[in-house]
Amino acid sequence: MSIDRTTDRPPASGPGGRTGEAGAGDPTGDVGLGGYMSGHVSGFDAGTATDPASRGSAISITTATVDDAAQLAAVAAVTFPLACPADSLPEDIARHIATQLSAERFAAYIEAPRHTLLCLRAGDRIGGWSMVVRDQPTDADVLAALSISPTVELSKFYVHPDHHGRGAAAALMRRSLDLAAESGLPGVWLGVNQENARALRFYTKHGFRRVGTKRFRLGDRFEDDFILEQALPGGPGSA
Repeated sequence: MSIDRTTDRPPASGPGGRTGEAGAGDPTGDVGLGGYMSGHVSGFDAGTATDPASRGSAISITTATVDDAAQLAAVAAVTFPLACPADSLPEDIARHIATQLSAERFAAYIEAPRHTLLCLRAGDRIGGWSMVVRDQPTDADVLAALSISPTVELSKFYVHPDHHGRGAAAALMRRSLDLAAESGLPGVWLGVNQENARALRFYTKHGFRRVGTKRFRLGDRFEDDFILEQALPGGPGSA
């Protein structure tokens, strides 16, 4: 599962992205997002859960370091294509992975100020990741749609298909929202493809509401995204 639906830019100007899901959903709401958004592990408590797909390895969520860049790129190369619309051109997907989701780009994300990248780990393997960005949006459509300011962006959210249906995505989402709340800012937002019904259900389940639309460029064409936001603890409408 993955989310990555805001316009990608170099970290210096804010990576942006689109949140999404890759893979089939399940009754618990773990809907695998790859380029869209992720799911969850029922009853997960970081560092204590076990994922059968990882042969009993304990699941944990930790902050990424540059040493994780290559493995994160490998996970992204699997999950991003799964979240793209069916009519996306393979060459556009490949170019996006090469330019926006390479090991070098991950290292830049990890080292960029006001960016925090979380890793979902099963033993020594990374099974998912998310990125919280504390830069303020500059996209005119996003600025016009958001009702809460200043805000945090949930820029990316991915869970590998091996971990779908096991509660990993929900656990990663909870930790991502906790991290956003730790910023002290009153709101959090994300972008998700309008055709990604499973991701939309997942985000809604986790407190997001639709407030507007924007565009996401993949190759030479633009796709349509919904803009979602929610109030963080202590912010307006969070009671």
